[in-house]
Amino acid sequence: MRALITAEQIANRVRELGQEIRSKYPSENLLLICVLKGSVLFFADLARAIDGPTTMEFIRARSYEGTSSTGAVTLDGVPNLKDRHVVVVEDIVDTGLTLLKLRESIAAQSPASVSIVTLLDKPSRREHACHADFVGFTIEDHFVIGYGLDLDQVYRNLPYIAIYEGEA
Repeated sequence: MRALITAEQIANRVRELGQEIRSKYPSENLLLICVLKGSVLFFADLARAIDGPTTMEFIRARSYEGTSSTGAVTLDGVPNLKDRHVVVVEDIVDTGLTLLKLRESIAAQSPASVSIVTLLDKPSRREHACHADFVGFTIEDHFVIGYGLDLDQVYRNLPYIAIYEGEA
């Protein structure tokens, strides 16, 4: 594996994202939704970087087996979002399928507003027209691990983002 984004670069960008989000929503009580499991480290750091009132919820979205997307997304645990200012915290936007399904599910509940923040954006893999409102880093088409992202549940604990190059 080869380091792509250092822990220091991540920490600096997460602080900036927290400020960007709060300036879009200066006084609202934000409902931060962590998309488990990949976003949990990013979510925890980002939540601390957003000043002002926030509440937190957790949902689970599954679409990967190994290094490949299954082409189907399963969502579990979506809370009541009516009239809430929702900020969905995603680890990576790749094909766009998960983001598309998240937006559809959230919009059906009539929130006051919805923003998506992603740590990583991989536009070269996009198959569905969608975008995140806040992006940490735009990356090339690599399978990445670390800082919450995994390969079959392994490597989430790395404090940086690395390119997985096939070694065990």
